Amino acid sequence: MSIDENTRYPLNRIRSILEKLPHVEALGITAIELNRGSCLFQVEYAPHLVGNLETGVLHGGVITTLMDSAGGAAAFSVVPVGASIATLDLRIDYLKPAEPGKSILGYAECYRQTRHVAFVKGHAYHDSPNDPIAHFVASFMVGSVGFAPDAQQ
Repeated sequence: MSIDENTRYPLNRIRSILEKLPHVEALGITAIELNRGSCLFQVEYAPHLVGNLETGVLHGGVITTLMDSAGGAAAFSVVPVGASIATLDLRIDYLKPAEPGKSILGYAECYRQTRHVAFVKGHAYHDSPNDPIAHFVASFMVGSVGFAPDAQQ
């Protein structure tokens, strides 16, 4: 994917805006790496994020938000400055439960972009991307009435 850096959102701007979104902040999701076309996000284990009190496993919605946020960041990293995006479709296959007490990493990669849609795929894992908790694919509408890092509040 050939990208002109001068026509794309600065990566540090994407990071700071996404980390300040209320739901991302509430879950404690942070950007570990942010590159053109890909990113790695993390959510630390916290008792208030547990979905099953008996097992201590994090709620699936936490992983969904992690994947949607990472996917959105990967999409934003390749769209032109001024463009907004909105999630069109998000499919997650949960392969196994998360382990209690462990943080979760979420990797996302924008593997194709058209004029109006960015296609993203990725996975969530603990220690190794070769042992995923979940896989996901998503599509993001470009230029929609969605979120844009430089939108006026």
